[in-house]
Amino acid sequence: MKVNFAFITALALTGFAFQATAAEPMSFRLMPLERSNGCERQCAQAIVADGEIVNSTPQEFLAFVSSNLQANLSSVVLLNSPGGKVLASMELGQAFRKRGMVTIVAGVQPSIPGAVAAARCYSACVYALMGGRKRVIPPQSEVGIHRMFQYESALDPAAGIATLHRRYDTGTMRAILSRYSNRMGVNSGIIDYAERLSTDSIHVLSRKEIARWGLGQSKL
Repeated sequence: MKVNFAFITALALTGFAFQATAAEPMSFRLMPLERSNGCERQCAQAIVADGEIVNSTPQEFLAFVSSNLQANLSSVVLLNSPGGKVLASMELGQAFRKRGMVTIVAGVQPSIPGAVAAARCYSACVYALMGGRKRVIPPQSEVGIHRMFQYESALDPAAGIATLHRRYDTGTMRAILSRYSNRMGVNSGIIDYAERLSTDSIHVLSRKEIARWGLGQSKL
């Protein structure tokens, strides 16, 4: 797999509007890195990963790569996600690392074929982003974190209906994420910081915070 350095440099300087992310399971598709006429499968192609990371996402990524081995894949993944399952996001990140992928927080500009857009990588998406052997967060894109939780259902005896409530980590998952982030070359302080945040909003990381924890850079 190859990296198109000119493409990544241009991406970091392009000021497209945010590409909205639908709350649908993550899907994968290809996008040619060159924009010349007639450039299809013979051109190096990036993988566009867009949507929520669910339990099946890591295996679906591996299956997508296997089914496109003849498509002149580059090692670029454009990542645009509102988050999803924590363990699945770590598994996806490990798959990215095993295949030497460069993870870029970016999407596809729908009104301009072959053009890229700024994007968001929120919540558990950050753990997938960590898996990139190099991580690029263009200035127009956003990475956001918050305290992790999962929903559990419980029966309300008085009302006779099932209700959802949030269950928070007691420290086990934090330890797992800390070890994972260290293996990926990201300072585990980001995990401790996220666990001190509210679950009701997303804290968008500043450029200083991104640099402090070694999460990524503006361009390759």
